[in-house]
Amino acid sequence: MNLKRFFAVFKARNIEFFRDRSALGWNLFFPVLLLVGFSFIFSGDGRSAYKVGLIVAQEQNESAAKTTLTQLRFIDFIDYSDLVLAKAKLSRHSLDLLVDYDAKRYWVNEESSKSYLIEKIFLGQQSGFTRLQSSGKNIRYVDWVLPGILGMNMMFSCLFGVGYVIVRYRKNSVLKRLKATPLSSFEFISAQLLSRLFIVMFMSTVVYSGCNLFFDFFMLGSYIDLFIIGALGAVCLISLGLLVASRSKSEELIGGLLNLTSWPMMMLSGVWFSLEGAPDALKTLADFMPLTHLVAGARAVITEGATLSDISFHVNILLLMSSVFLVLGAYLFSWNTER
Repeated sequence: MNLKRFFAVFKARNIEFFRDRSALGWNLFFPVLLLVGFSFIFSGDGRSAYKVGLIVAQEQNESAAKTTLTQLRFIDFIDYSDLVLAKAKLSRHSLDLLVDYDAKRYWVNEESSKSYLIEKIFLGQQSGFTRLQSSGKNIRYVDWVLPGILGMNMMFSCLFGVGYVIVRYRKNSVLKRLKATPLSSFEFISAQLLSRLFIVMFMSTVVYSGCNLFFDFFMLGSYIDLFIIGALGAVCLISLGLLVASRSKSEELIGGLLNLTSWPMMMLSGVWFSLEGAPDALKTLADFMPLTHLVAGARAVITEGATLSDISFHVNILLLMSSVFLVLGAYLFSWNTER
């Protein structure tokens, strides 16, 4: 590793990005527009399906309440044996209603519009239940969706910001010229990774800080832990972008590959809605996506006050994925446009 060559590439890539005012403006204003739009469109909970938690005893395989409540269509019923956990899920908008059928009581989230609506539907079918509110501070939907929006913005910046740049360099023979210099592929890839990491974390910090002045985001955890999980997620996504672009020589092809990579993550990584109650196969598929662990870890820090040790599973998965993507990307990397 020659630090002089490394920092030369690092500096050149940063200057190239910040001189592109359109790209800079898009990275700044796109997440802001999403946050503003969702804060007005969804005053409460913004998910499309009702989810009702049912308190059951641990020895029960199926809730007795289901036999009575299954007449309510288009509602997902989720069994919980831990009341504290279920009430926390309700407060964080992962559930719309929580019912203890044996004790004849139910809990609602006063900050959720869907909790209000499902309560009306529930009372139209049941009677004699005691109404309670979820314990703890209720979380607005804009607070819940914040990690997803920032994570999604980081994903697009990491994948497209690296993928298109590498392919453009390869197509314009920039990589071919660099190959003739003493610069090694490891130095080049490392410089690209750290440059994009610096840009992504800088832009995300600016966006979060600016929006926080207007929205006063809910925050229970440490900002340092949030920054660390964000940096780990960014490294993983950048590594994935380097892997996708390691051999491609066509901008059209890399566009399709990056869309194929990013859209499933955007839809299945818990960005817009909770995967609580989703089929096990869907949850397993989501666990193979870096954005899932970035969003889940950041959301746990923000809404639950989790520490890095509490989210060690997500941290370790991101580290493992980053290592695998980097090794494969370095192995498959090609300087030339020829296969």
